[in-house]
Amino acid sequence: MKLNGRRMSSNVEDRRGLSTGTKAGIGGIGGIIIIALMTFLSGGDLGDVVNNVVQNGGLSNLQTEVPAGQREFSEEEEQLATECKQILASTEDVWTEVFRENGFGEYQPPTLVLFTNSVNSACGSATAAVGPFYCSGDQKLYIDLSFFTEMKKQLGVEGNTFAYAYVIAHEIGHHVEYSLGILGQAHEQMRRLDKKQANQVSVRLELLADYYAGVWAHYEDAKNHSLEYGDMEKGLELAKAIGDDWLQKQAQGYAQPESFTHGTSAQRKRWLKQGFDTGDMTTTTFKGDI
Repeated sequence: MKLNGRRMSSNVEDRRGLSTGTKAGIGGIGGIIIIALMTFLSGGDLGDVVNNVVQNGGLSNLQTEVPAGQREFSEEEEQLATECKQILASTEDVWTEVFRENGFGEYQPPTLVLFTNSVNSACGSATAAVGPFYCSGDQKLYIDLSFFTEMKKQLGVEGNTFAYAYVIAHEIGHHVEYSLGILGQAHEQMRRLDKKQANQVSVRLELLADYYAGVWAHYEDAKNHSLEYGDMEKGLELAKAIGDDWLQKQAQGYAQPESFTHGTSAQRKRWLKQGFDTGDMTTTTFKGDI
């Protein structure tokens, strides 16, 4: 994905180097990246993520404090920060136009929070282990950039910016759901359902966020011709790698469909690709067939 010369969003809080709290132990983030992706990558519950990580031995009870004045970061991390800000800027441009064209009102963009090790949000406290997440309580997207570093190692997306963009665009997709009132409706419905039925609603929300990520890529590429050969294929590979069935089979040898909260690999690939192919904002997996 070509981002050279693109503007960077100013809707960013850089809290890197200011975090304290529990962190991943030796080999921690690398060892639990799949757990975090399966449980949280796309808007799961913070408590569920922490419980799953702890149950799988991913966290140690270490404490760390980085002095507030220590703000030196590697060249790789600074490049990732720049790309995240550029991708965020692209989502702002695309969704502003899409909202206006479809009569949704003015798009109010979320804030990107970059943090190190741990962070406090309106949805609770989280460590880097949970991966990127969107909190509707404060309309902010939280990212520890070490997630992308480990994602490169664990999922083989070295050098493919679109893979990072898909992750960010998916979380922005949850903000679009929030802005359109879909997220609130779904959460209200989930509170009235049993766990199995609530999981089905969760799957719809996650697939819709995948679809919205595809819609963003559709208009981003149409406007800027930024996607390069193989970008969408790499995004679809990532969508496959974070499907509930694939992850459960990798972790325990079999899948439990009743426990799915994010959708199968086939579903995630299909909805990302359909959003990209059509750019159609009349489609919603929350109300429609998954």
